Amino acid sequence: MDGFRLGHVPVSADATVTDFTYAWEDVGFTSRVWERPTADGGWRVVLQALVLRGEKLRDLAAVRVFLSRYHERVDATWDLALFTRDGRVGLRGTTEAFWWAGPGVAVEVRDPLGELGTEELVATARSVTPVVTR
Repeated sequence: MDGFRLGHVPVSADATVTDFTYAWEDVGFTSRVWERPTADGGWRVVLQALVLRGEKLRDLAAVRVFLSRYHERVDATWDLALFTRDGRVGLRGTTEAFWWAGPGVAVEVRDPLGELGTEELVATARSVTPVVTR
């Protein structure tokens, strides 16, 4: 998925998988979404993995500010804890984990409804690795 591989998907995320690309505020998104149908004929997102690319993603602090706007969170009150994956520091909330992957690149994993739980969210986020090409 746009230069990254997802190594773990929670068993409970068993759902239809769809890939999307879009942009918001000059940042491009590649998104893989696991969705389940709802009783009313709609769809409910169970899990989402995103690769974000844009010049404004200069460091982890810039990613946090950008995502707080994107998710309509008040940055100062967005309760985030540090977590690590492959030695790289990221931030984790109740339903999301994200990190700065390098200049202009960030990765986020979301459990939008909180159904999978923090342990599975972090396990999934830690399983995202860059694809090495030779």
